[in-house]
Amino acid sequence: MKHLDTTLFKAALLQQRSALLTQLSTLRGGDVGRVQASTEHFADLDDTQAAANSARDLELAMDAHDTSEIAAVDAALQRIADGSYGECEDCGAHIAEARLRAAPEASRCIPCQEKREQTTRA
Repeated sequence: MKHLDTTLFKAALLQQRSALLTQLSTLRGGDVGRVQASTEHFADLDDTQAAANSARDLELAMDAHDTSEIAAVDAALQRIADGSYGECEDCGAHIAEARLRAAPEASRCIPCQEKREQTTRA
């Protein structure tokens, strides 16, 4: 993006990535995989099987969400590196600076994101 200094966005993305990795590591209990961590975490609980399954499913969903967020941040960092940061991946228009400040990982302008969300819901 030529009209914005990407330095601040890159710093925000790197900070966001670091926080997500820390959160993911904490959720997983270190360097183990998500399924293994969840199994180990719930193996010794005295909860009912249904409660343990629900809690495990929640942890797996949180893990998947964090992993997806890291991928979005990594993709934004790649767009900065290749000079396409701030361009909508669907229509090519510039993404508003206010949107990038609120969500520096955003890859679509607001109209294209709204269209995508409506399509996903349908």
